[in-house]
Amino acid sequence: MQKFSLARLIPLPRQYWAAFAIMLAILMSVINGTIINVALPTLSAEFGISPSSSIWMVNAYQLVTAISLLSFASLGDLYGYKRVFLTGIAGFTAGSLLCAMAGSFKVLIITRVIQGLGAACIMSVNTALLRLIYPPEHLGRGMALNAMVVAVSATAGPSVAGAILTFVSWHWLFLINIPFAIAAFVIGYKLLPGNPHKEGTHTFDKVSSLANAVTFGLLIYSLEGIAHDANRTLIAIQVAVMLVVGYFFIRRQLHMEAPLFPVDLLRIPIFSMSLCTSITSFTAQMLALVSLPFFLQDVLGYSVAGIGLMLTAWPVSTILIAPLAGRLVERFHPGLLGGIGLLVFSGGLFALYWLPPHAPEWNIVWRLVLCGLGFGLFQTPNNFTIVSSAPRHRSGGASGMLGTARLLGQTLGTSLVALLLRLYAHGEAVQLCLLLAGCCALAASFVSCLRLSQPAPNRKES
Repeated sequence: MQKFSLARLIPLPRQYWAAFAIMLAILMSVINGTIINVALPTLSAEFGISPSSSIWMVNAYQLVTAISLLSFASLGDLYGYKRVFLTGIAGFTAGSLLCAMAGSFKVLIITRVIQGLGAACIMSVNTALLRLIYPPEHLGRGMALNAMVVAVSATAGPSVAGAILTFVSWHWLFLINIPFAIAAFVIGYKLLPGNPHKEGTHTFDKVSSLANAVTFGLLIYSLEGIAHDANRTLIAIQVAVMLVVGYFFIRRQLHMEAPLFPVDLLRIPIFSMSLCTSITSFTAQMLALVSLPFFLQDVLGYSVAGIGLMLTAWPVSTILIAPLAGRLVERFHPGLLGGIGLLVFSGGLFALYWLPPHAPEWNIVWRLVLCGLGFGLFQTPNNFTIVSSAPRHRSGGASGMLGTARLLGQTLGTSLVALLLRLYAHGEAVQLCLLLAGCCALAASFVSCLRLSQPAPNRKES
């Protein structure tokens, strides 16, 4: 393992500016994943399509991002994280401009795919780049900054969309990305460091890349189909193809020097346990965040504006706790911090499950704050562990798996909400979602505590 960190040679102002370029890119890619949700009715009317068809503007972006993350992470390990990152910004910028110029629904879907590919490039290597920028002992602070920007972006998306649609046309939902993208590209091109020396002589595996896309694409599509009661025969065929392709995909990875799906990293106990914790916790998060608006509006009778304000308490709490978590991981085992954070998170979720009828706003907000604080205390140490427990020359694979775990957890959580809302009345379904979310967070806390049996990633060499 390479014991010397190139980040120690980077002057402090350059570290800050390089990190700023990464944060700008994350900001625009995450906001773009949420900004369209609010605009779906407007875009449906603009292009004369049904509301159910309009969902593809969201699904196309998310699906192409999920199936290409690991491929771009592998390219980052081979050809440089900086190169993949800047390519992603360029692709995202081109996609945004083409989205704004789209004259039909089909063209808009194609351009959203281009945007999704650009976002996948950015998200596949962003934490690997942070590992190059920050000295190992301060990597947790970089991860905390990353968590803060993701939380801010997710919160700001609906508000930004509402403001744009109030004052200007829908085209600006996409044009607003371009100034951020240009700034991120220029700063990143000048200040982002290149990869350290690469070990090994492997090449990019196109067959594995295709198998990865088929496996994860069919997994996500099948989950969505089950949740929305799609044709069962078609779902069965999709699952069968996914299992066959997935089997040969994994077998192929077992014999590779640097596999696209990082089975070599999964043999590291603390890495694999951290991924399981991440998937389960994001499942819990989405179970709560997607179902709560239905409960607050349909059962408790709150207005959309009031619900938006109350739910803001969750990400704001995450933003506040993230810097502290980034410093605590420099002193305490991430398994302990994650276990405590997820225990607090589960407490907030169970408190929401036991929410009394006709609860006032304050009685809801403190429960949401508890969820945000607990999730924030868990997320930064967990991300730090996933990235820093991998060998330095495999940072791209670790970064790609971090993003993949998040997307899988979010997809599973969203699909479970859709399934329960289809099977039960709204009030009962949401209560079941919150109960299941609390159980998932509690299970994740248990897995996180199991990591205490493993040595923490070496902060001096990671």
